[in-house]
Amino acid sequence: MNQIEAPARRKSPVWSSPFVIQLLIIMLLVEFVKGALIVSILPVYMGTVLGLSAYAIGWSLALLYIGDNAFRSPLGWLIERVGYRQTMLFGIILTFAAVLIVTFMHHVGWLIFACLLLGVGTSPLWPCVITGATAGGESSGTVMSVVYMSWLIGIGSGPIVINFFIAHTYTRAFQILIGAMTIAVIVTLLLPGRKQSKAMESASADASGEGSAGQNLTAAKPIHIRAVEYMNKLRDSLHVSRLLYPAMFAQNFALGLLTPILSLYARTVLHLTPQQYSYFLVAGGAVTALGLIPVGKAVDRWGTRWLLHIGFLLAAVSLPLLGMTRYLPAVLVIVAIIGIGYACIIPAWNAFIAEQIPKTERGAVWGFFLTIEGTGMVLGSIMSGRLWDSFGPHMPFQLSGIVMIVLFVLHLFITKRQRVMVR
Repeated sequence: MNQIEAPARRKSPVWSSPFVIQLLIIMLLVEFVKGALIVSILPVYMGTVLGLSAYAIGWSLALLYIGDNAFRSPLGWLIERVGYRQTMLFGIILTFAAVLIVTFMHHVGWLIFACLLLGVGTSPLWPCVITGATAGGESSGTVMSVVYMSWLIGIGSGPIVINFFIAHTYTRAFQILIGAMTIAVIVTLLLPGRKQSKAMESASADASGEGSAGQNLTAAKPIHIRAVEYMNKLRDSLHVSRLLYPAMFAQNFALGLLTPILSLYARTVLHLTPQQYSYFLVAGGAVTALGLIPVGKAVDRWGTRWLLHIGFLLAAVSLPLLGMTRYLPAVLVIVAIIGIGYACIIPAWNAFIAEQIPKTERGAVWGFFLTIEGTGMVLGSIMSGRLWDSFGPHMPFQLSGIVMIVLFVLHLFITKRQRVMVR
């Protein structure tokens, strides 16, 4: 009977697991709150109410990414040690605290502290979700598409929904955010604890043929010796092109250049109302979301190479155009083209990165890679405000387009090297 049922379980999509569904729900809710705060609430409030410069706003949001980055790798390592529930609950509680601070404290110092707290609180999210979703070695474009669709729906719907509630007062908006975090806490409490998480990781390693022989002996060693041995093992297990690291940095640096200034650009340059801004976000986000699953299936069938080439070039051309265009119908078309570009990039890029991940210590390696990507987001956010203040609103868009061209060239060299090694 077990032999008959086993193939059926292998054919079941990874996202049909209740555990993965819980992770995706948590991601959607947390990214909803995070997107609402960093896109619609904090930049506008800091700029229009507190009168901070774009550079100061960029630094405030950079603290969010610094907090996120600083804890991703250690929390990715902790997943296999203390379990998904404890790791994620740590982050969810801090995120909830950040929402409460933004809701009830209005001094600039408290808001900056909330940004840092929000970053630390969201740091376990990606290592937990990607480690859980790719359990058993499943890291296909389709799996990545589902993960990123959950992320995109959350991060996109956050500002879209909240923009309809902040025309005159922020009260209802904060009530929605607090409600979302309450649900996230409840779902987090349903995640596997330490024993269940270790059993899942052991089963994943056994299924991939990379079981952890000698694990009990290693666990008996002092923590500092285990940490050094672990870092050596991690370094030896990664056999990737050195160009992959600047490519991961550049991919998020381009995004970081735009995150702090998108709302300011829409409100102060294009003179959009919050509701109009929501419609433009829908134009880009809906195109991206609708393209994720088809592109993910295309990645599984034809690989990542050409889809990434197309996505990088579309973004490289359309991002500078967005910064120079003031005619709203043309802006809408350009935003839709950017959506198509990122629909190609998101599942293909992350499937490409997932191919480089060894089956053992997936949580920590994902945390390490995500830290590199997050560093790009930090520096992009800092530079974005400086470029805006010094050269004008168009400059972050111009540099973001240039970075996408650099990323296209880096990817050409990486894929060329990989084809040569295969031969």
